[in-house]
Amino acid sequence: MNIYDVIVVGGGHAGCEAAHASARLGSKTLLITMKIDGIGQMSCNPAIGGIGKSHLAREVDALDGLMCKAADDASLQSRVLNSSKGAAVRATRIQTCRDEYKKAMQKHILNHENLTVLQSTVKSVKFSKNRADGVVIETGDFIKSKCVVLTAGTFLDGVIHMGEKTFSAGRSGDRASVN
Repeated sequence: MNIYDVIVVGGGHAGCEAAHASARLGSKTLLITMKIDGIGQMSCNPAIGGIGKSHLAREVDALDGLMCKAADDASLQSRVLNSSKGAAVRATRIQTCRDEYKKAMQKHILNHENLTVLQSTVKSVKFSKNRADGVVIETGDFIKSKCVVLTAGTFLDGVIHMGEKTFSAGRSGDRASVN
């Protein structure tokens, strides 16, 4: 049985950053994602930064994270927003090519030392003595770890509303993680 120091559930922005940080620190890390080819998928506006998030992107970059590296690799346009205004309201935004961003993120994640990627769905987190002890995946297999990081985002019991219709789903075309 494989035992990991850290299991990260979810391959979006947060999951990629958590798995990368853990592996970079020397921890044996497993990233579990529903679709390997969905790692780094940008769901909506293909931009990094902007008025609401540029401070977060800069902090992740200062900690040697992947988000800004992938954005640099996939950049279509880089702008300083509100440049004619005071420093307090300025923000950097990088518009990216969604496909190139995803490729860049996958290159970093799939080729990183101490980082293993598994395509599966986590059915449950197992606990012992009030702490996470590992996860059970869709095959029923138990994977043991010292730590579990959940970054399921909008996939966790996700629901899509389209007019009068409501159904279980993750991002358009993907399934939700219900269990």
